[in-house]
Amino acid sequence: MSRLGNKFAELTGRKALLAYLVAGDPIKEVTVDLMHTLVAAGVDGIELGVPFSDPEAEGPVIQLAHERALANQISLADCFKMVSEFREQNQHTPVILMGYLNPIESMGYEVFAERSATAGADGMIIVNLPPEEAVDLSGSLERHDLDLVYLLAPTTTDARAEMICGKSRGFVYYVSLKGTTGAANIDVDDVERKLARFRSMSTLPILVGFGIRDGKTAAGVGQHADGVVVGSAIVDLVAKNATDPANMTSAVSSLVSEIRLALDDLTG
Repeated sequence: MSRLGNKFAELTGRKALLAYLVAGDPIKEVTVDLMHTLVAAGVDGIELGVPFSDPEAEGPVIQLAHERALANQISLADCFKMVSEFREQNQHTPVILMGYLNPIESMGYEVFAERSATAGADGMIIVNLPPEEAVDLSGSLERHDLDLVYLLAPTTTDARAEMICGKSRGFVYYVSLKGTTGAANIDVDDVERKLARFRSMSTLPILVGFGIRDGKTAAGVGQHADGVVVGSAIVDLVAKNATDPANMTSAVSSLVSEIRLALDDLTG
């Protein structure tokens, strides 16, 4: 069983909390420290964003983070190095690389899978890769025991949702909003209705992302989901404290701790 599978098995009713960072934002030197900060504050897994020049699913906050990371010349190889450095102190917390297909195509599927596994990554979320076009990459990842996580959207039909749930590994990621990351006004009632549909199609945990920005929104969604993913709210704090790493660490830790406590309150 993968680290993701082991982690979800350990939770036994506790809601999962995943957190997203862009590798190399605002500078390369802070990323691994922030990853450890997230773990200390209570996350169950980390999504490490691979910088890309056209992150079409991202809102302004994360788009700017990608631009900053690219200005720092952060590459896919740098992301592997960060995961390896994180693994020197943490062999337990799952790390998922999240990004877009183009850098992987450039590297080659088998090389990408091998280097990801060697670095200590556990899975991938590739935003612009539909499952119909993922056969070759999925095969390479499976040979290296890496999970490929797919996305569901509010507009996903039942037939397509069944296919996505059948192919996803580790967990299923439900994008709660018809828009880009960082959008506000998440409709918890609509999330409840959609998850009720999808649960009958998947044996995997279903986590909800997009629109989770504090303890209140996390708790609202967490009543119905197996866990939540918080991204833009963290990346925004990184940007606002870019010149003060100590304040950055404190602000990120406080937000994540707030969300962790809110989720834990749901299960007593």
